[in-house]
Amino acid sequence: MSHTPTFSIEFFPPVTPEGVEKLRATRAQLAELKPAFFSVTYGAGGSTRDRTLATVREIQAEGLSGAPHLSCIGSTRESIREHLAQFREMGVKRIVALRGDLPSGMADPGEFRYANELISFIRAETGDEFFIEAAAYPEVHPQARSAQADFEAYLKKMRAGANSAITQYFYNADAYFDFVARSQAAGITAPVVPGIMPIANFSKIARFSEACGAEIPQWMRRRFEGFGDDAASVRAFGLDVVTALCERLIAGGAPGLHFYTLNQAGLTTEIWKRLRLS
Repeated sequence: MSHTPTFSIEFFPPVTPEGVEKLRATRAQLAELKPAFFSVTYGAGGSTRDRTLATVREIQAEGLSGAPHLSCIGSTRESIREHLAQFREMGVKRIVALRGDLPSGMADPGEFRYANELISFIRAETGDEFFIEAAAYPEVHPQARSAQADFEAYLKKMRAGANSAITQYFYNADAYFDFVARSQAAGITAPVVPGIMPIANFSKIARFSEACGAEIPQWMRRRFEGFGDDAASVRAFGLDVVTALCERLIAGGAPGLHFYTLNQAGLTTEIWKRLRLS
């Protein structure tokens, strides 16, 4: 099955008025790249619900395509229905459906335990009205009992009705290609879009990667560490290695790229231009 490549961009909902203004400027710059959609993250237990909806509403009002994240932990069927009604009212066509994290201190996960249950519920409520993205973890979710259990959870999401998957970011292309091969062998033909994290500050990325289970290859780590506090060299090397990763993924048949921007425009714009994406 062939798919039109999908190049997309992710934001998190800003907390302060200054952050809102900054994101507007960032979005205006990235909109010039004409991505297929802008996704907006959703905090643990719905902690950013209103800010996520406000950001998506602005994106839609600007004539762009917004894709809200929707996590089910801590949610009820009625609250999910309310979300879906709001998405419909805003003209949203795409949803990123996730399990989400249980907020600290919250003992009850709510009426949904796993993302496949959320996806099944959305399909039962709305049919094919929404294009549903699910999450995939080529290097295994850090909370998974095992690699096989994590892969089986991914298969359940896709069989529940997800149209496509977006991966956690990674820097090891072999992990992605192996994951896609396993997915296809299991009969899943839906596209698996690689998540791409540009590198501006290596120490921050290293800490984040440790927490989320994303491997930084040793050769990359040692090169970055060798630059010390030379921010310009870190940025230049980061652009080179992430661009090369994207080139390899596209050449290997990846059905698009999804950029985790951290609400910054510069690195994503530069990589996008180097790749001559459209």
